[in-house]
Amino acid sequence: MAKVSPVSIKYMIHANFSAEGALEKPDVIGALFGQTEGLLGAELEMRELQKEGKIGRIEVDLQRDGKRTVGKITIPTALDQSETTLIAAAVETIERIGPSDSQIEVEKIEDVRGSKRDYILERAKKLMQGIQGSSDSREISNAIKTSVRVANIQEYGDEKLPFGGDLESPELVVVEGRADVVNLMRAGVNNVIGMSGTKLPDAIKELGKSKDLTLFVDGDRGGKLIIQNVTDNANIKYIAIAPDGKEVEELAGKEILMNLRKRIPLEEYFRRERYLSMNSRNDRNFSNYSNRSNYSNSGNRPETPAEKVELDDDKKQILKDIFMEIEGTGKAILLDSSLKEIKSVSARGLNLTLRKISAKPSVLVIDGAVTGSLIEVAEEIACQIIVAKNFSATSEKIQMLSF
Repeated sequence: MAKVSPVSIKYMIHANFSAEGALEKPDVIGALFGQTEGLLGAELEMRELQKEGKIGRIEVDLQRDGKRTVGKITIPTALDQSETTLIAAAVETIERIGPSDSQIEVEKIEDVRGSKRDYILERAKKLMQGIQGSSDSREISNAIKTSVRVANIQEYGDEKLPFGGDLESPELVVVEGRADVVNLMRAGVNNVIGMSGTKLPDAIKELGKSKDLTLFVDGDRGGKLIIQNVTDNANIKYIAIAPDGKEVEELAGKEILMNLRKRIPLEEYFRRERYLSMNSRNDRNFSNYSNRSNYSNSGNRPETPAEKVELDDDKKQILKDIFMEIEGTGKAILLDSSLKEIKSVSARGLNLTLRKISAKPSVLVIDGAVTGSLIEVAEEIACQIIVAKNFSATSEKIQMLSF
């Protein structure tokens, strides 16, 4: 049998699997070859591809987890991107390994040539630094533009706030200090003004009466405190937040523009904060309940039934946001009665997951069609709501939503 030379390997498929029963490595290898046979035509037959040296030695690492068997599969290929992804997708269709029901999910497809490219890039940077007396005209131009922008910082109002100089725009970005103003101007954002601290200046209160203000804060606890203080005292329309742990003054130009595009209305920001706060309280309550139930359930009392999910406009919007976020991913999100995520799984293996998972979901959000068999399983576990694009059956016990 032909082998793939390490030099010619392009991609490595990494997949995880779980099966309800005891398995050996030959069972997994046999399922990969046997159950993908004929799916993609003769040209992409895994057995033939391995003979031709286009697929390398398949490695299987497995271990027992109680009555279940879990493990990892790695498949090296010398195929191109599209063919490799087809092979990976075909592997996920396997539903049985040996005599056991199973679920396989591709974790990632690794480009093994990436390490070589990283070396080339780093080496090229060092070689570039060693070149003496050369300079890129675009770098010179950008340096001149940046220095001009920074030099154009003005002072606004009696409080002498650092200001980008553009008062013609109907919108204005409010940041914390001068360093933030400088960084936004480097990115080409001139309709920006700084507060020179966490205290809200009167000048910005006045600007909020005639302009749409976007408050752009650091991605830390201090940023949240500034939002609370400023929005209590000024007319802020939008909120933009730097990534977690980052400050506005240290963001790159692309990050600044991306986070400004992702700004959200003030009402939506507080709605999300209320939702997160509610889930945090539920987590604490559940922890306290669990500590008590460890003692009180020693007599094998039945589990407390899930709280009924009452849908209002806010909860429908949350479900819509989750559905839009997973659209096109082939995933399913399992939620409890407070709409807190329990688990994210592949929609293809959802039936098996619902039967074996201990924390039964009250709500399912699915990227894909809902079959009659899935509805039957959902009814058995007392699921209350299913959100999906298409439904092939109906249920009197479950509320079905489609956005």
